[in-house]
Amino acid sequence: MTVTLYGTRGSVATPDPAMARYGGDTSSVLVASGGGDKLILDAGTGIRKLGERLPRGLARIDILLTHLHMDHIQGLGFFPPLADADIDVHIWGPPSSTHPLEARLARYLSPPLFPVHFRDLPAVTCHECPTDGFEIGPFSIQTSLVCHPDPTLGYRITLGDRALTYIPDHEPALCLVDGAWPEHSWISGHDLALDADLLLHDAQYSDEEYARSVGFGHCSYRHAFAFAALAHVRELVPFHHDPAHDDQTLDRLFEDTLQCFKPGFQVSKGCEGAVFQLG
Repeated sequence: MTVTLYGTRGSVATPDPAMARYGGDTSSVLVASGGGDKLILDAGTGIRKLGERLPRGLARIDILLTHLHMDHIQGLGFFPPLADADIDVHIWGPPSSTHPLEARLARYLSPPLFPVHFRDLPAVTCHECPTDGFEIGPFSIQTSLVCHPDPTLGYRITLGDRALTYIPDHEPALCLVDGAWPEHSWISGHDLALDADLLLHDAQYSDEEYARSVGFGHCSYRHAFAFAALAHVRELVPFHHDPAHDDQTLDRLFEDTLQCFKPGFQVSKGCEGAVFQLG
């Protein structure tokens, strides 16, 4: 399983030279099997470039959305395969008790916010993710609601004996009791991340920023490291970078947390274009 980062920024795209190394596009990740099967995680602005680099001749593409905040769907209308009648595009996302996924996506992909109606796209099918897991090609997928405003999913994707966990928007520290982590069963997202080979996880804030933003649904670097340790992951990639954090700030947050935490697992920087090989 190969994992490629095409969008790593959170909240809003930040095209700025000072952020060029970590990247300015919002969340989008390509997961590929050795046999050529592909999944796309989230449809932030990074999916535009991802779509341009897909091989020709694909018959089907699956997009797994964690939630429907704008930074995770804003690239959908600029994803070239969406307008290709020869490619079946399947969009998966969180269920809702009020409106189906297609109706919720159509609020953005329709005038006056977008010139094309969602209903006019030629070969798009929407699915609300089952709670008991499902399969797409060779990939086995588990989902769970995680701690973030509005219905938000985390994903665990397994191929053979390798597992990727993707939780880009997450505030597990809301479960802290007097500063201590509770039993694992009370920690949001823990089951999804347990023993994962690779964890892409929210790390939007410094400690000082998190103290001012409790309840916003995001994570500090320190809490992301602690969550990864509790889940016994093999490698952590801090993800969903704050739009105000330039490359220098992110380098400092990464190195300071690494030195303070001294993790027993590998930690890699979440930079656009980074490729991770599992297995």
